[in-house]
Amino acid sequence: MEHDTVDLGEFEFESGETLELEVAYETYGEYDGDNAVLVCHALTGSAHVAGREHDRGTSGQAAAWWDDIVGPGKAVDTTEYYVVCANVPGSCYGTTGPASENPETGEPYGPDFPPVTVSDWTRSQRRLLEILGVDKLHAVIGGSVGGMNVVEWAKLYPDYVERLVPIAAAARLDPQCLALDAVARRAILSDPNWNGGRYYDDEHDAPKDGLALARQIGHIMYLSKDSMEDKFGRRAARREPSDDATVTDDPTADFFPYRDVESYLDYQADKFVDRFDANSYLYLLRAMDSYDLSSRYESDADALAAYDGEALVISFTGDWHFTVEQSESLARAFEEAGADVRHHVVESDYGHDAFIVEPENIGPPLRSFLDDDV
Repeated sequence: MEHDTVDLGEFEFESGETLELEVAYETYGEYDGDNAVLVCHALTGSAHVAGREHDRGTSGQAAAWWDDIVGPGKAVDTTEYYVVCANVPGSCYGTTGPASENPETGEPYGPDFPPVTVSDWTRSQRRLLEILGVDKLHAVIGGSVGGMNVVEWAKLYPDYVERLVPIAAAARLDPQCLALDAVARRAILSDPNWNGGRYYDDEHDAPKDGLALARQIGHIMYLSKDSMEDKFGRRAARREPSDDATVTDDPTADFFPYRDVESYLDYQADKFVDRFDANSYLYLLRAMDSYDLSSRYESDADALAAYDGEALVISFTGDWHFTVEQSESLARAFEEAGADVRHHVVESDYGHDAFIVEPENIGPPLRSFLDDDV
């Protein structure tokens, strides 16, 4: 595994704004000219896709978030493939984002950072690969908004990649998810410590309460009704809430139980606010919400018309964030565009995060697709 950061030089965002962009990335395996695989991370992931033995005190998706899929002998076999994963612009895991220092002011960019889009992520990845000497990609793989990133490769660089694997993804978000993301953003913006996004100096506290609430909304979206029933039911939690938990201010808290599902949400939020930046969360949510495959085209199929490679679309029956029906629509767009596509539906009650926590369900079809005729 190689971990590094590269300066892409002056980068023009889709908004028209420009800045010097550094991208953090990791590579695994050896490049032989036709075995490169790009992995696109999800919303709050990092370039550290694999190699748990190299974890650096991080948690959640920042810690080898797909180690069960990428590695020697695994579905994306790093003894056969040269795997690249890059942290996206706007994030806070090494690639330039709102928390990075603006060289013109010596202060963090904060809200002065340009808006970012999935297209910006894709174009920065292409430039990184050129610097790494990768002339073409055998495959691009990614889950969730990382799957949108995958699909954007077919739209922007159809001749550069042979195979695409969007997992638990869609051509766009539906209104219900847009609404929940809007509430998540407002949770951050209404935090008393928000300060217009300028909270990086010693005089201000970060808006952690708002970020925690935003992340809790996300976790509700990532689980299915069945998985929440199985994991939590209506059980009371086995531990008391921490003294600084919002629930302790509830005047009825001493009478009604602190439930297991609440404890889970508080635990996940506590971990998250220690590793992620509130501005970055706002920026990345906006990128996901604004993505629309058919933008500037007549249809999804029209946007994919130049791509004549292969695609494997993977979806999960318990996922209501990106549904099976949305994946089927995406597969149909590939088919109408003339691409060789298959749609693999995984029976799973877990929910959206199944693409991370159930590697046994996606590993076999993914390996077969990547290795076919290699």
